[in-house]
Order: sequence, then structure tokens, then C-alpha cells
Amino acid sequence: MGGARDAGWVAAGLLLGAGACYCLYRLTRAQRRGGPGLRLRPSRSAEDLTNGSYDDVLNAEQLQKLLYLLELTEDTSIIERALVTLGNNAAFSTNQVIIRELGGIPIVGSKIKDPNFSIKEKALNALSNLSVNVENQIKIKVYVSQVCEDVFSGPLNSPVQLAGLRLLTNMTVTNDHQHMFTSHITDLFQVLLSGNGTTKVDSSFLSLYDGHVAKEILLRALTLFQNINNCLKKEGHLTIQPTFTQGSLFSLLYGEECAQKMRALVNHPDADVKEKVTIIPKF
Repeated sequence: MGGARDAGWVAAGLLLGAGACYCLYRLTRAQRRGGPGLRLRPSRSAEDLTNGSYDDVLNAEQLQKLLYLLELTEDTSIIERALVTLGNNAAFSTNQVIIRELGGIPIVGSKIKDPNFSIKEKALNALSNLSVNVENQIKIKVYVSQVCEDVFSGPLNSPVQLAGLRLLTNMTVTNDHQHMFTSHITDLFQVLLSGNGTTKVDSSFLSLYDGHVAKEILLRALTLFQNINNCLKKEGHLTIQPTFTQGSLFSLLYGEECAQKMRALVNHPDADVKEKVTIIPKF
């Protein structure tokens, strides 16, 4: 039993290392798009919703039209545009809920089996944004096996592989689904060891813990650290000063540079950030 749990946190760490920076980048992008210039589109036809600017936010009625179009059309170009539009709209928390309640997750999820790599990639990106919502993860978890298969069998550093890694990363941010990756440790190591800089994580990851980072992103980064720490703690890996492979996500999080950032965040003006920091050990 202990071995399975141990494999679970290792898998979670690998996935978080592979895609954490990009997931948090998506939050940053969503915030920029949510500024004063944000617009709601007037009522338009379903196909028309896939044209023009993807930065406009759709309402529930428009999202329903788009999902209906995605479900019925066989036109490859329309499918791609619809998935891009849905993915961009799924970057907003309100729309993550609306799309789920409209039954949109299975519609998007069905497209990851499409033989067209561009459609598959865009479906994975849309699911990745939807998976930021914890309730959505309950519906998305049924696609984990298929996504793992695509990640491990697809071309190295391909858009599909990277999109899949981003989705799997989001699915491991909480402890609820980490056990689903225990049988994929070897394959994950192979991807991360063989992949290029886009697939791996480097020291720039620690910039997410700078005090000037937006609160939503900072809290998400701290939650990531907290979940990894909880997994390590359960397995007794924090009873002594831990040692990790140089350059790994673990060595970054438990190194002196990160410890300094944690100590600085204790004085952060936001109470939620300070609370998160105080329950994470500083080495």
C-alpha cells in the first residue's frame, strides 16, 4: 500500500514539474483578458461564434450554441475553431461551471480520440482549462488513460504531447486523482528525460513565488507546493533534511532559494497567502 502511495506522489511531482509553469501562465493570460476591455458578445449564430476575435467572452446561450455545433458538425476547420473558442472561454471560472452544466465536457472529451492531431491538441487544451475547476475533474478523469496513451505514444515534444501533459498536470494539483498515475512512472520519467526545454521545468519556476505575483497565481503555486509537501510528509520523506536530484522540481522547492522566498512571503500583505505559507516547512 505504501508503495502505491509513494508512486502516486512521484507521478504527481513529475507531472507538476512538466506543466506547472504553463498552467499558471494560462491563469495569467486569463487575468489579462479579464481586464477593463472585456466584452460580452451579442447573440450570434453558432458558426459565427467561431470567427473573429477569440478574446470575447461568450454567455451561457452562446456557449450552448457552440457546443451544439461542435457535437453535430463534421467540418474539420469549424471543429478546430469551436474548440479554440471553448478553450479560451474555459479560462474563466464562471464559464468552467457553465460548460460543465451544459454537458460540454463529454462533447469536448470525445474529440481527443480524433485522428486529426490539430483537433486532438485543441480538445486537450480545452479540457486542460476546464480541469482547473475541481468539480470538472470528476468528469474529466475518465479521459486520463487515453491522455496518458497519447502523451507516451505521440511524437516527443509534439503539441499533442505537451497539451496532454498540461491536462495531466492540472489533474494532479489536488490529491484526489494522483493514484491514477501510479502505473505510468516509467513512461513519465522517459518523457521528461528525453524532452526538450518546453517539456521540462527550470529554475524560472521559482519566480512564481515572488511577492509581486498576482494573488490568484501565487495561491495556486503555493497550493501546488503544499500538496507535494503533504505527499512527501505522508511517506516520511520529511522526517530528516530531504535530498533530491539536482535540477528536479523537488530540489527547487526544497532548496535555499525557495526557502528565502517562503520566508519573504510570511510578510505578504494578503492574509490568504500568509496562511498558505505558514503551513509549508521552510528548509
